[in-house]
Parts: sequence; structure tokens; C-alpha cells
Amino acid sequence: MVRYFNRRIKLFTIWDIKLSQIAAMCIMIILIKLIPEITSLNFIWYILIAFICALRPLYVMFFKQE
Repeated sequence: MVRYFNRRIKLFTIWDIKLSQIAAMCIMIILIKLIPEITSLNFIWYILIAFICALRPLYVMFFKQE
């Protein structure tokens, strides 16, 4: 299954990636509207989540050898 998605992701263009990001932002806006307590978290949690989410892409971009 992972191989299938790896082959499919190679067909993506920058437009597909950006549209996926916009869709994810819209889902987050919906979640914030449904659960407003999310916005009352301390900003450190947001920084920590952003850092954890950025680890894999940064590793692949700068350190992974082909």
C-alpha cells in the first residue's frame, strides 16, 4: 500500500500540493469553529506540533540520500 501511494505521489505537481494544503487549512478552520477551546491552548503547544510535523519533510529535503 505504501508503494502504491509513493508511485501516486510522484504524479503530483506543485498545484496539487498547494491545493491539498488549502484543503487542510479549511478543515482546520472547521475544527476551530466546532471546537473553539482549541484556540485557548498555550502557544508553545502550537510550536511543538509545528516542529513535530516539520521533522519528516525537513529530513527528506535536506538529509536523506537517494
